[in-house]
Amino acid sequence: GGALRGRGGAAPGGGGGGSKAKKKNGRSRGGKANNPPYLPPEAEDGNIEYKLKLVNPSQYRFEHLVTQMKWRLQEGRGEAVYQIGVEDNGLLVGLSEEEMRASLKTLRRMAEKVGADITVLREREVDYDSDVPRKITEVLVRKVPDNQQFLDLRVAVLGNVDSGKSTLLGVLTQGELDNGRGRARLNLFRHLHEIQSGRTSSISFEILGFNSKGEVVNYSDSRTAEEICESSSKMITFIDLAGHHKYLKTTIFGLTSYCPDFAMLVVSANTGIAGTTREHLGLAMALKVPFFIVISKVDLCSKATVERTVKQLERILKQPGCNKLPLLVNSDDDAVTAAQQFAQSPNITPIFTLSSVSGENLDLLKVFLNILPPLTNSKEQEELMQQLTEFQVDEIYTVPEVGTVVGGTLSSGICREGENLVVGPTDDGKFLRLKVCSIQRNRSACRVLRAGQAATLALGSFDRSLLRKGMVMVSPEMNPTICSVFEAEIVLLFHATTFRKGFQVTVHVGNVRQTAIVEKIHGKDKLRTGEKAVVCFRFIKHPEYLKIGAKLLFREGVTKGIGHVTDLQAITTKENGLEESLGPGQLSF
Repeated sequence: GGALRGRGGAAPGGGGGGSKAKKKNGRSRGGKANNPPYLPPEAEDGNIEYKLKLVNPSQYRFEHLVTQMKWRLQEGRGEAVYQIGVEDNGLLVGLSEEEMRASLKTLRRMAEKVGADITVLREREVDYDSDVPRKITEVLVRKVPDNQQFLDLRVAVLGNVDSGKSTLLGVLTQGELDNGRGRARLNLFRHLHEIQSGRTSSISFEILGFNSKGEVVNYSDSRTAEEICESSSKMITFIDLAGHHKYLKTTIFGLTSYCPDFAMLVVSANTGIAGTTREHLGLAMALKVPFFIVISKVDLCSKATVERTVKQLERILKQPGCNKLPLLVNSDDDAVTAAQQFAQSPNITPIFTLSSVSGENLDLLKVFLNILPPLTNSKEQEELMQQLTEFQVDEIYTVPEVGTVVGGTLSSGICREGENLVVGPTDDGKFLRLKVCSIQRNRSACRVLRAGQAATLALGSFDRSLLRKGMVMVSPEMNPTICSVFEAEIVLLFHATTFRKGFQVTVHVGNVRQTAIVEKIHGKDKLRTGEKAVVCFRFIKHPEYLKIGAKLLFREGVTKGIGHVTDLQAITTKENGLEESLGPGQLSF
């Protein structure tokens, strides 16, 4: 669609069949107060397209429309929203019943041509002083890009212990309601002690699919994970994190290393904001993950209690530190609006009130998740894919008959089966050669992995004891920089005493998690809560692979701080004679 980007009246036949010229002048532009007669003007980029009408276009015009649809789909990485009955400047004109039917028919023909499906999201009437009722229709067009099986979104699930996170995921992904005593979450737990205590202590992944018509594809009808992958055009991977304070480091690791697109903060209606809720909210804000809120367990308490919890949340969200605009979702219409506005401006926070037991308002959350567009557009992803391969190791397993398997996220480049990479740094700062034997994504095999996707890679007979969380696998020509000493600009969020030289903290940067010592604070001898400074840290155990500009989070007891890496003191090892002394198969930079 790049060649035909010229839009609007400049392109021949670009005027909607000339319909824009013959406008009625005597139309009043007043709408109802709550229903503004204007939308924001249409943007050149992005995946939202305004169309006044599409009645019987000429062949040439039809080709032009199809090209334009391809461009919009590419911008939204496989999803586009068409607003029919709206002019390019955002004026809501509306169409009569008959024109709307013809326009939708044309849109369906266009979608068939590019191999996409369309679903009507919502219709609304515009009250102009004409005798015929005029409507506007909003349509979602979805086509899975040719080079991948499905669109992929990662949502981290946060919230206090016992707020109903695992149960909500169980209900969404299993397709049956909870019995009120935790039946729905049993399939999510990974350890026996979790089943016994009912508390999540590890990070588990759950998948929820939507097919191209926008219907939910989950484990109901006893589907397997592979079947869900095959029949969905959009997959949402939920990262179920631990709510209990004891497991905070696991939760931070989940948020920093799995790079979620969005976070879902679950708050229980009967307890309100308690325990780690505020802390999780702060983590999402510190790591700049856009979040939405789900108030669960509304079947347990009265309307007044739910309203009180909503008000409490709204008050917190509007505080100067948060500066968010709460948007309470009560209808399908609200859910559609929330999904679109949430993606466009990150300071809008949708709030859902639902119950995993009675199923109340559960479908609103599904509508929202179905329409939620990916944050990065296709351009950013292509730029990442052109860089050299870099894979973050988050988990390590040994699988019978497969050998060593690593799980993680490909942060840049492309990784193919059979590729040769190097992994490191080891404790003495070396990188070792290895070969990727096979790749799996969402439990189904996959030949090529692209930047931003999470997957597991099988490494064959590579010795597991050489690997640890926080390593990276990179292409051999990358010549990675590793460091033990680094500087970061930090803000101290909370500290009991003063923060000074010699202080030990646990540092999280992406998938790296290690204890570091404060070597020096530039320009000050000590830091107090709320102060900003550039600090020099040194890792205690072994060097790590870091990047300048990476987000950093550190904690020690009640001390917490955030910041970003500003400078690295790279370690270089002399190359001469190292390779021979190490023996074949081990390469050192």
